[in-house]
Amino acid sequence: LGLTDPGRELLPVVERLLHDASNIKQLAESFTRRDEGKLAIATTHTQARYRIADLVSDFVAAYPKVRLEIFESNPQAVADQLSSGEADIGIATETLADRQELVTFPFYRWRHAVVVPRDHPLLQIEAPTLADVAAWPIITYHEAFAGRRRVNDSFREAGLVPNVILSAVDSDVIKRYVELGLGVGVLTPIAFDPERDARLRLLGGASLFPENTTVIAVRRGHYLRAFGYRFIELCSAELTAERVREAVLGNGD
Repeated sequence: LGLTDPGRELLPVVERLLHDASNIKQLAESFTRRDEGKLAIATTHTQARYRIADLVSDFVAAYPKVRLEIFESNPQAVADQLSSGEADIGIATETLADRQELVTFPFYRWRHAVVVPRDHPLLQIEAPTLADVAAWPIITYHEAFAGRRRVNDSFREAGLVPNVILSAVDSDVIKRYVELGLGVGVLTPIAFDPERDARLRLLGGASLFPENTTVIAVRRGHYLRAFGYRFIELCSAELTAERVREAVLGNGD
């Protein structure tokens, strides 16, 4: 059953009141329990596994009484969890910057890399091109994850139609099937470790793909506890509590 016309008009007001009530609770607890509480972070598997793990370790050491919750989701779900108030902070490459109710901040920039088995013929080419890569079966991210659209755009703009034989949401899955010799992998370079991934090699040469920006997002008007601002600052020293607070609660950009 759908909402009536008055119900549809009233829904945003009710949602805003609930959000304001949550902010009041957060504000009260910031005075009575300064270093205690809960911080919910929604992000993708790749970010949780490879990018923020050390930051989480540092945060837990600094705030042992804060209960940290990490939700691993696809970027659309990350945005929805922020919008609903289920998550305080979101981290992803896709979707977040497109949502008007979210305030986003640049976290880090990166380009897709190509990984191959350690004895692969592509390693014999000094400066492999997209055409060289497209000559092999490709294993990469699902359409909704980790800048996959920009990978597609790169091949299309070069007039190439890659044979993507497998799409995954998990960098570890991509690497495993590359190890098995099913194809070459296109993934984020933070997922590659020369020691851990000794059976693979990162393809050298010029950058083949455009730059991506992974962002940190907070719902506009959402009151973060002091330790929430501190987590963001651990991600990037440029994202001070003052800067983030002004953008989220005030008129900052």
